[in-house]
Amino acid sequence: MSGRSGLGFFERYLTVWVAGCIVLGVFIGLKLPWFPQTLSRWEYAHVSIPVAILIWFMIYPMMVQIDFGSIKRTGRHPKGLIVTLVVNWVIKPFTMFGLAWFFIKVVFARWIPADLAQQYVAGAILLGAAPCTAMVFVWSYLCGGSAAHTLVQVAINDLVLLFLYAPIVIFQLGLTELRVPYDTILLSVMLYVVIPLTAGYITRVRLIRAKGEQWLNESFLPKLKPFTTVGLLLTLIILFSFQGETIVSNPVHILLIAVPLTIQTYLIFAIAYLWAKVWRVDRTVAGPAAMIGASNFFELAVAVAISLFGLGSGAALATVVGVLEEVPIMLSLVVLANRTKHWFPEPEPTTAVKAAAATAATIDAKKQ
Repeated sequence: MSGRSGLGFFERYLTVWVAGCIVLGVFIGLKLPWFPQTLSRWEYAHVSIPVAILIWFMIYPMMVQIDFGSIKRTGRHPKGLIVTLVVNWVIKPFTMFGLAWFFIKVVFARWIPADLAQQYVAGAILLGAAPCTAMVFVWSYLCGGSAAHTLVQVAINDLVLLFLYAPIVIFQLGLTELRVPYDTILLSVMLYVVIPLTAGYITRVRLIRAKGEQWLNESFLPKLKPFTTVGLLLTLIILFSFQGETIVSNPVHILLIAVPLTIQTYLIFAIAYLWAKVWRVDRTVAGPAAMIGASNFFELAVAVAISLFGLGSGAALATVVGVLEEVPIMLSLVVLANRTKHWFPEPEPTTAVKAAAATAATIDAKKQ
């Protein structure tokens, strides 16, 4: 089976594969507990190394696409960056707080004890203040986003996170201080950005020198895309195997916590995506700009929840629910973005493309 036909097979039935991997992950967590227990030993600074490796394989194909000369041009079109920064840091933390407080402490008050509800809201706050660092590369890749713009968006949001995450969480939780696990942030940036970016750059440069850019785009990159899909499915199995017992032992509370988190994800995506539409941001930037806020930096949120409230706390459970519901929801947003590409203008051709078009036109004119 060729790479292209295999990819079509996975994409055509992706919803079925996702559902199957979720069920399989829960089953493994319940019936084969040694599997998640073994993998959990491979963890540093609250970052699962096996999951990080799978995410690395998902991100690598996008990094190979990056034309590093195009990174310089992202500053000429700042609308996408403005959208993601405003949505992530001015809107998202406060909509998350409002939705979590309303649903968990008001709508679901009869089913959730007050002290536990307070911890669930705290977990939601920790998620709402942490925009995605790793998986947004995957979502961007699956919806045809600009690799260069996505990289710049992630890098800038990571810098802002270093300065604003603690003040936002301190303010919303009513704390006097907060110890931010910078080792988690730095390790995540190293694993999810620096290493795959370096590998992608080396691969791109060497293959272009050896085979040419056309061969890279038409022969090599299509063969990499199935790795993203397979890596995503394996990640689902691992994530749900880690939480199999938690899901079965707390099904009602997990469903209740998932309500405001789900609404938040779709709401933030809608705000950023529609804003990008009004601003006529091109389609390769609009999708990633909306998705980076819709998804979360869950390693950071889980680490802070455990350090503040404990491993078995309601806050930790809420951040775990954020992990579990994110991937299926974000895949639905990828589908939505792919079906609405016609809402947005096409990206402007690069200088190289313009030059190639001009050369072709000159040749045609001479022939005539």
